[in-house]
Amino acid sequence: MMYSNQITLFCSVCICFDLNVFFTLSFVFKPWQDGPAYVRVFVTILRDIFKEETVEYVLALIDEMLAANPKRARLFHDKLLWKGNWFIQEKSCKILALIVSARPKTQDGLLSNGEASNSKSKIITCIDDVLKGLVEWLCAQLKKPSHPSRSIPTAISCLSTLLKEPVVRSLFVRLDGVKLLIPLICPASTQQSIQLLYETSLCVWLLSYYEPAIEYLATSRTLPRLVDVVKSSTKEKVVRVVVLTFKNLLSKGAFGAQMVDLGLPQIVQNLKAQAWSDEDLLEALNQLEEGLKDNIKKLSSFDKYKQEVLLGHLDWSPMHKDPAFWRENITNFEENDFQILRVLITILDTSNDPRALAVACFDLSQFIQNHPAGRVIVTDLKTKERVMKLMNHENAEVTKNALLCIQRLFLGAKYASFLQGAAHKYLSLYLWFCGCMLSVDLV
Repeated sequence: MMYSNQITLFCSVCICFDLNVFFTLSFVFKPWQDGPAYVRVFVTILRDIFKEETVEYVLALIDEMLAANPKRARLFHDKLLWKGNWFIQEKSCKILALIVSARPKTQDGLLSNGEASNSKSKIITCIDDVLKGLVEWLCAQLKKPSHPSRSIPTAISCLSTLLKEPVVRSLFVRLDGVKLLIPLICPASTQQSIQLLYETSLCVWLLSYYEPAIEYLATSRTLPRLVDVVKSSTKEKVVRVVVLTFKNLLSKGAFGAQMVDLGLPQIVQNLKAQAWSDEDLLEALNQLEEGLKDNIKKLSSFDKYKQEVLLGHLDWSPMHKDPAFWRENITNFEENDFQILRVLITILDTSNDPRALAVACFDLSQFIQNHPAGRVIVTDLKTKERVMKLMNHENAEVTKNALLCIQRLFLGAKYASFLQGAAHKYLSLYLWFCGCMLSVDLV
């Protein structure tokens, strides 16, 4: 204990002489002889000294101390990460993140310098154990911050460095950490929030290289949030990392179809028209644009239609008024107990967009016309009252297509087509007729 106090006191004096501290530390003491004392000293130095070469040398001493015995990395975790004050916790996790990111990588049993790594297996195992504790602490900070303003930025900053490591990606996903990132993906305005958004997006980009993480991203609202960010952000580094994430995810599962439905092709065109200085960003935008074009070609017309309906983004795309589309795909509407049909009916109740309401009414009329049991199915789903209400809508496009749907629902395709082609003077009379039929149940 006396020896530890002497080390702390001596180094505290050395700190006053910024230029000489690293010489004194390296020649007078050996950092690996008293781990706990040196951990305290290192944190103190990193807190009070800002000279770059001094900080670098202290980190080198820490690295030397861990190289002699990797288990000493736990001193930062056990003594400081969970038990110290916030400053000590913050510095400790940053130090650990730096050490991990700078350590020699292994590949096929070799270190990066080509040396055999069999003798290093214990070191690697030990570092992985330390990483587990560190990632647990970072996830804990995201779930329940111990500092009101610094916990989340610190955790995200460290993760943006650590997630380069495959073992960290695996640990993070197993700890259900991916869902903790999603709420942080939102447009930002202040410098601090922009940095947090950038590092959060960087984490998502790094996770987009890891299949288990991609599976979670596919079932969350990650993609719509990233689209919102890239539409509103003017910060080049944020746009770059989000575009690179899109590029990685484009070929995975249903991401390509979702990107098309979220309007990403048009967004990419808008981004390309802006004056970006980053050549990597411009190249990524070109590659993403080409990938989206290829994806659109691969999608079947019904896949595109299904995505459009499920997202509620109804518009007058060509397939809606294409007779061949309805003839060839009408039986696809029976999938999952008429799921698409039910969503169209829900849109009638929930949407405030006149275009979406008009398209939904038109599509229901097309289903009635083309499906052998269309009238019966749509009537059983309690559609009549919903459509009748829209016949009094203030938007003429909605009224017109609601009338068409009611015509086909009441009279069937043959007679509805006749009425649709009748002179305009009969339309008012037919509207009155439909109003009278509102309380009548017809099959």
